[in-house]
Amino acid sequence: MKRILKIFGVIILASLLVLIRAFEDILFYDPLLHFFEIDYKSMPLPKMDAFALQTGVALRFLLNTIISLAILWLVFKDRQIIKLSLILYSFLFSILFLAFSFIIFTSEESSGHFVLFYVRRFLIQPLFLLILLPAFYFQKYKSR
Repeated sequence: MKRILKIFGVIILASLLVLIRAFEDILFYDPLLHFFEIDYKSMPLPKMDAFALQTGVALRFLLNTIISLAILWLVFKDRQIIKLSLILYSFLFSILFLAFSFIIFTSEESSGHFVLFYVRRFLIQPLFLLILLPAFYFQKYKSR
């Protein structure tokens, strides 16, 4: 029964991640969502409110991080893993958010926006969960 509840909890939390993605247009201010859907390689960045964009990206990262940490907790029930994950999330957020902000404020009119695309992608998607989950699983069960 415990295992079924754990699986059910992970499914619900993963569904929350999907819902954040599904309703990203409604929940967060991000003019770059539509910008990167078109042929953005030769176009200048759209006019945007940089503070609102940064706030939306930070909020989305925070929501994804909380849900990701909850998934890691349900899967491993290990405080050390959660502490390490929290440190990694904090460090990576600091580096990536500074890079994101720097790119937003210094981007040239028609330069390639590949770096912005990928830095933003790591901030708004729960990619770290996809990296940490198998890494911790391998580390935990390989050491047995």
